[in-house]
Amino acid sequence: MEREYNNRTHPVLKGLKIVGFVILGALAAAGFAFLFGYFVMLLWNWLMPTIFGLTTITFWQSAGIVLLARLIFGGFKHGSDHSKSRSPKRKFMSNLKNEFNKERKCRDWRHFDDFWWDEGEKSYNDYLERKIEQEQK
Repeated sequence: MEREYNNRTHPVLKGLKIVGFVILGALAAAGFAFLFGYFVMLLWNWLMPTIFGLTTITFWQSAGIVLLARLIFGGFKHGSDHSKSRSPKRKFMSNLKNEFNKERKCRDWRHFDDFWWDEGEKSYNDYLERKIEQEQK
């Protein structure tokens, strides 16, 4: 008995659909890159010769300028790394919360912040005082 496939679920058609989206996405990205390079070229040729007395540039020179500016000022990172901007105290709190969640298997995690601000910080400061006294002896 032959197996009948619906057009939506046929594996070959599903694969072709994915390949089509990838090709369409690549073409769209190339189109946006072309438009952006052309826009930079138009702005440069409109402003820079008049303001600074520089020469006009070609499309490929504008693409190179965009690439150079990206390398110098922006890098090629996507998104942002929030862990670098966090203070040591926030990192410490986050690590404590993660350990608490592992041990308690994420049960009652909503009480951690209340505990820390009510008792944890005071307990930690008391512990530091004891450690300093021990070191001084």
